Amino acid sequence: MRRRDMLLSGFAGGAMATSLAKPAIAQAMPEVKWRLTSSFPKQLDTIFGTAQQLAKLVGEATDGRFQIQAFSAGEIVPGLQALDAVTSGAIECCHTPTYFYVGKDPTLGLGTGLPFGPNARQQHSWWHFGGGDKIVNEALAKFNAISFPAGNSGTQMGGWFRKEITSLEDLKGLKFRIGGTGGAVLARIGVVPQQIAPGDIYPALEKGTLDAVEFVGPHDDEKLGFNKVAKYYYYPGFWEGGAMLHLCVNLEQWNRLPKHYQAILMQACESANNWMLAKYDSVNAPALKRLVSRGTELRAFPLPVVDAAFDAAKVVYAEYAAQNPLFAKGLDSVNAYLGEVMPWWKIGEYSFDTISIRQRERG
Repeated sequence: MRRRDMLLSGFAGGAMATSLAKPAIAQAMPEVKWRLTSSFPKQLDTIFGTAQQLAKLVGEATDGRFQIQAFSAGEIVPGLQALDAVTSGAIECCHTPTYFYVGKDPTLGLGTGLPFGPNARQQHSWWHFGGGDKIVNEALAKFNAISFPAGNSGTQMGGWFRKEITSLEDLKGLKFRIGGTGGAVLARIGVVPQQIAPGDIYPALEKGTLDAVEFVGPHDDEKLGFNKVAKYYYYPGFWEGGAMLHLCVNLEQWNRLPKHYQAILMQACESANNWMLAKYDSVNAPALKRLVSRGTELRAFPLPVVDAAFDAAKVVYAEYAAQNPLFAKGLDSVNAYLGEVMPWWKIGEYSFDTISIRQRERG
């Protein structure tokens, strides 16, 4: 009897311990439900899909206790107002390029990448090891937000034009959809930049409100149908050598998260960042082949145009730096970092790419 009583007592004690542990587990893994607004429409399966991928990873890592629901541009707020909704606390987070908001602070352009600046890997490296995270998030703190890299397009195309660009004169007065710092640079050489949300670009190009448009690359551009209304496709997008997207999170909501949820969210962002770049590398090549087969004419920007844009960029950066100490600090940081890593990049990555391309072209 004593043995049976002891066993029963032990069983009951174990059951009680289990029942007592449940609230502790629940407390460690609270239910959190966030809404995320993207700056992009659902039809763009890679760039909007990155927000969905991020949300999926967070849900899986927390057994569904931390849920993020992704909404496309326009479902909650327009695409260019995503950060405003985070700032006000209307939503918890958004998925957007920070350069959409250079009108608030030019430093935010550094978060996505400067014209003639880092490529995708260099941008990511500068963010983590060159102080980029501190600089950009110092700017975002004024807007009640913090950000984490959550996607990169790689080097973008230069855009779709109704007419050939053979000289600087062809750019004078050209109404060109381009956002961020790139728009300010091209304005210096005669372009009339227009920052238009992705979902509104095609109608504007079709109606002639725009003369040209840049967006991302072949995969997305094909989905948006730009080839139907513009014939010439220029490369490269020298203003976006590695355009980084961010998950921007309301600061109060971020600070309320348990530390392990913060860690999970940051790692999900890193994973989404890699997923987006890999996906674009996979889908852009076949999309470009299809576009060319349907009559798209590829053109490289004339070197005088590129040189003039580079000179204009230096002027724009100098003006921003004179007016904004944080931008000046960020610009110095980017330039110092590129100065440090470029010699190795030329010896390693660039020389390998050049040799590899040559050998493959030889067959």
